[in-house]
Amino acid sequence: MLKSPQHVPLAIMTRGGATESVHYGSVAVTDAEGKLLYSAGDPQAPMFTRSSLKPFQAMPVLERGADRAFGFGVRELALMCASHSGEARHVEVVAGMLQKIGCTADDLQCGKHVPYFYQYLERTPEPGATFSTLHHNCSGKHSGMLTYCRHCGHEIWNYLDPQHPLQQAIRRSVAHFTGTPEAGLVMGIDGCSAPNYAVPLSGLARAFAKLTAAGEDADYGDAPARLFEAMSTHPELVSGERRNDLALMQTGKGDWATKVGAEGVQGIAVRSRGIGIAIKIADGNARALFPVTVAVLQQLGLLADPIATPLANYFEPLQHNLRGLVTGKIQPVVILRAA
Repeated sequence: MLKSPQHVPLAIMTRGGATESVHYGSVAVTDAEGKLLYSAGDPQAPMFTRSSLKPFQAMPVLERGADRAFGFGVRELALMCASHSGEARHVEVVAGMLQKIGCTADDLQCGKHVPYFYQYLERTPEPGATFSTLHHNCSGKHSGMLTYCRHCGHEIWNYLDPQHPLQQAIRRSVAHFTGTPEAGLVMGIDGCSAPNYAVPLSGLARAFAKLTAAGEDADYGDAPARLFEAMSTHPELVSGERRNDLALMQTGKGDWATKVGAEGVQGIAVRSRGIGIAIKIADGNARALFPVTVAVLQQLGLLADPIATPLANYFEPLQHNLRGLVTGKIQPVVILRAA
């Protein structure tokens, strides 16, 4: 059983000048060796990584050379790390990946949902619109998983089974990059039906810090550097219009590779500093995650004026009622402390 984390207040929501709600959570900042540099709350408490794990679920694909064997480029690598919005450009790349490996949308076991772009662009689906597994935000990750299976000659019908060779390879990758022994990984099932793991928040920060290394990883070669490059140069494929990862990586201008996860998780790799940042909002609410992320970047000296960047909308965002009246705002109260 996971222990109860010792979270601290990271953000508040105000109404009429008073505090109405408090969002608790924790932050960890480490180097690539896992040394804790800064923190807030409980950086050692285990938490589920959710979609922030995607770059490390993609590692075995590159480590085995499956991506190169099928002629994948940086766009396909970015999609393997994505929680995409189901925009036409996302669906096109995923469909191309499946075609190259001799699979179809029916082979994806991620399920279906209405593409995110409707929500973020404030649109409604057209009457009679239908969506396939290609539109699922995790379809790129699942296509990468199928790519590994095709290249290594494994069965694909059961590729999500925790005992499948693919999932065992992913488990080893997660252990390697987070610095968590395999026996210490707590497994759960993600929203897309793939195995997911809980690790200490500092372990997730360590994993993202390892994406920043210029040299080759002892076990995974140039895979971390290639995934960092793919994510940071194609943030529009990792994320989508009006999404936080797109805004973060646009602001970082090639220096940051970021990945959000469900239930208030954010991972950030900062190449110029060789550090990884991991944030967890205890109640899982994204309305607190995004302002807290901006505040953490400010306190680390990585962001001077968010108003002048694509992150402007995430800095102390105002809250409105249905008439459009401002009722309050989300204010970060996170305080990073040096280890």
